Amino acid sequence: MAARRFPEGFVWGTATAAHQVEGGNWNNDWWAWEHTPGSPCQEPSGDACDHWHRYPEDIRLCADLGFGAYRFSLEWSRIEPEDGEFSRAALDHYRRMCATCREHDLEPIVTFHHFTTPRWVAARGGWTEPSTSDRFARFCERAAAHLGDVIARACTLSEPNIVATMGHLYGIFPPGKRDADLRRRANDVLIAAHQKAVEAIRTGPGSASVGLTLAMSDCQAVAGGDAERDRYRHDMEDVFLEAARGDDFLGVQCYSRTRIGPEGMLDPDWDVRITQMGYEFWPEALEATIRRAWEVTRGVPVLVTENGIGTEDDAERIEYVGRALPGVLACLADGIDVRGYIYWSLLDNFEWILGYRPTFGLVAVDRVTQARTPKPSARWLGDIARANALSEPTDDPGSSS
Repeated sequence: MAARRFPEGFVWGTATAAHQVEGGNWNNDWWAWEHTPGSPCQEPSGDACDHWHRYPEDIRLCADLGFGAYRFSLEWSRIEPEDGEFSRAALDHYRRMCATCREHDLEPIVTFHHFTTPRWVAARGGWTEPSTSDRFARFCERAAAHLGDVIARACTLSEPNIVATMGHLYGIFPPGKRDADLRRRANDVLIAAHQKAVEAIRTGPGSASVGLTLAMSDCQAVAGGDAERDRYRHDMEDVFLEAARGDDFLGVQCYSRTRIGPEGMLDPDWDVRITQMGYEFWPEALEATIRRAWEVTRGVPVLVTENGIGTEDDAERIEYVGRALPGVLACLADGIDVRGYIYWSLLDNFEWILGYRPTFGLVAVDRVTQARTPKPSARWLGDIARANALSEPTDDPGSSS
């Protein structure tokens, strides 16, 4: 067992994002996108998990399960519903969330932007408008002034590469554009926003560490696809990893691998299990992305801020995480500074264009009553968190038919 222990102080937690769980966030670009005729959204977010009102129950549940951290996001459109108009009530709400975490001995890991942007920002050009970086920094400065002394760690942007790529190149996230130049412009604005936000958050009270979180994939070249793989990774990952070299940590968010040939991205290998999200069951990707983040950032500490699986089969969830965590231990054994592991997600929630069909949660949520029911995986991972060690492997713990 000694070789399977994690270092003292290793952080174990779960995560949510405001729009995916709070409910009623009508003043952002995603709510508008959900209600735009012809958008790919399968259903609107609606009341989501009503986390806006039920957060005390959810935070208590997270602690009772055995975790030591809770990562959640601020909804910018609630805090600054119009340009320069800040809501003290909304800021107080998020301060109470942080305080509730502290009461239950959970580290509040606060993300300042998780996909959703106020409608008034989107109407002025969104993430392709350079001035958005200054508006975001102003929001971060105001929020940090109110919350900085109760935040443990701050994430500026969650997966800015997804915001840029899915919204401006593939056209499936707002604003629904398909233009490579717009994607590059969005990358530039998001990088500027991150760097300004780091400084803005550091001006606040407290001593929270500050970093970026990035969607990463184990990009594998297939049959002469090396050059195309490198090109893909440059715009998708490297420009952000290079921009994060001065940060306190880098949040790695990883779910699967991406196979790339000479003509670009390939379809999943249908000999591999496919998850509810349509990508491969490939838990070993986490180790590969941690190693790459450490290399490209030149030694910025890593915090796994998202890793998990959308599946109806909870045994498969246990199998997935049980195969991913040894990769974290292997990275630690090689001297890579990995600070913690945050499972995505605490609750079955709104999964963007796919609605409520994919179930990533350790806790099931009844779509009618909002009742919370922890799954066996929640107890299993919570026990690992309490022990700060992997249990000995069992015979095929997560087999599924």
